[in-house]
Amino acid sequence: MATPRDRAPLAALVEELLAADGPLPIVAAGDPVLRRPAEPFEGQLDSALLARFVAALRVTMRTAPGVGLAAPQVGVALRIAVIEDPAPVPREVRLARGRVPQPFRVLVNPSYEPVGPARAAFFEGCLSVPGWQAVVARAAEVRLRCQDEAGRPVDEVFTGWPARIVQHETDHLDGVLYLDRAELRSLSSNQEMARRWTQPTPVEAARSLGFDLP
Repeated sequence: MATPRDRAPLAALVEELLAADGPLPIVAAGDPVLRRPAEPFEGQLDSALLARFVAALRVTMRTAPGVGLAAPQVGVALRIAVIEDPAPVPREVRLARGRVPQPFRVLVNPSYEPVGPARAAFFEGCLSVPGWQAVVARAAEVRLRCQDEAGRPVDEVFTGWPARIVQHETDHLDGVLYLDRAELRSLSSNQEMARRWTQPTPVEAARSLGFDLP
């Protein structure tokens, strides 16, 4: 049964969230909003409210901290996500994972498709599943189609870690969590990750925990 919060117009819901100062509360796995496809953005928020909401998503993502945040992760079922990655990692990690800096970007109504058959598997986590990480095999290169916050079309190819971020955040808008795509034998607490699996690739984790890599 839908709750009054579910039935609230999205603009009113966003105004309610923005009434409090500081980062927005992040919804955790188990909340149904993370399991429903989000509504396409079709002007439900006027330009001023959209700008305020995007700014709040940016603050929330940076505070968490994370490299991406989708609107459903703050309880708003709209196809909007933000990404940003300063990539503060050692050179060997950057090379192994293809992790390069990404500027702040807003993805409105995004979709992606793989470019070629190559896949890459690495540990990843999620702000809505705090405390855990798991290995996910994803397309190594994807074509992203969306609009930016001003409605301008985006049609761009992403590779390496930026491609992973795009897939992770767009999946949120389809009601998909990274654990749905993960190798569950790799599931590790953040503490065990820090103690055992900080290598640039998950080869050692696969060998020790008994799962296959692509």
